[in-house]
Amino acid sequence: MIYSALLQARSKGQKQLAVLIDPDKTNRDAILTLTSMATEHAIDYFFWGGSLISDTQADYYLSLLRSHTQIPIVLFPGNMYQISPRADAILLLSLISGRNPDLLIGQQVLAAPRLKKSKLEILPTGYILVDGGTPTSVSYLSNTQPIPADKPDIARCTALAGVMLGLKLIYLDAGSGARRPIGPEFIAAVREEVDVPLIVGGGLRSPESAIRALEAGADLVVVGNSLETDSSWLPELCAAVKSVGTKTEKIEG
Repeated sequence: MIYSALLQARSKGQKQLAVLIDPDKTNRDAILTLTSMATEHAIDYFFWGGSLISDTQADYYLSLLRSHTQIPIVLFPGNMYQISPRADAILLLSLISGRNPDLLIGQQVLAAPRLKKSKLEILPTGYILVDGGTPTSVSYLSNTQPIPADKPDIARCTALAGVMLGLKLIYLDAGSGARRPIGPEFIAAVREEVDVPLIVGGGLRSPESAIRALEAGADLVVVGNSLETDSSWLPELCAAVKSVGTKTEKIEG
C-alpha cells in the first residue's frame, strides 16, 4: 500500500521522489525513455495527470506506462474524468487553499461512486496552491488564488485545518511552469505544524532545489515540467534525493 510506504519512509527519514507525467505534454518516445531511466535509478512513484487531458490520448499513454514499469503509478487528477483503473492509487485532492466549493468537495462527490467501485488506493490529500511567480493552469482552471509566497502562516493554518479534518497528506504546489519553487522557510513552517507526509512540487528544476525542499521538511518531491523537456538530469536528481535521506538517517542515528 502506498500510504503505508509513505508513512514508513517518513518514520525512517527516507526522502522520496515522484516523476509527474502530463499526458498533454508527452509522447510515446518520451515515456519510454523516462520509464527506462526511472526504473534504472529507482524513483519511488510516477504521478500521472494534468489540467487538460484527452481521454483517448491519456488512456493510451497510461497503458504504455503501465506495461513498461513496476513503479507505482499515482493519479494526480485535474477533475473526476481523469480517473483510471490502470493506476495503483489516486490523490483524492481537496483544494483547501482556495474557496471554490467544487474543488473542495463537489468533484469528490461526483467521483466517489466510481472510486468505490475501483481498486485504486484512495489517498485523501489537502492540496495547497502556492504562488510560484506566475499564473498557472491550476490557478486559472480552479478559479482560485494561490497563497502568497511570503505568507507561510496562512499555509501553516490551512494545512493544520486539513489534517484536523482527516486529510492524510498535504501537498504544497507552486504549479506547473512556476518561475520559482516554494521557499524552504515556507515548507518548514508547514512541516512544523503537521505530522503527516508532506509533498512539495512546482518549480523544481535542479537537484539543488529538490535538496532544499527536502531539507526544509518535504518527505516527497515531485518533478515534472523540467523533465519533460530534458530527462538527462534524472540520474543526478535521484542521487540527490537519496543523499538527503542518507544524511537524515545518520543525524537521527
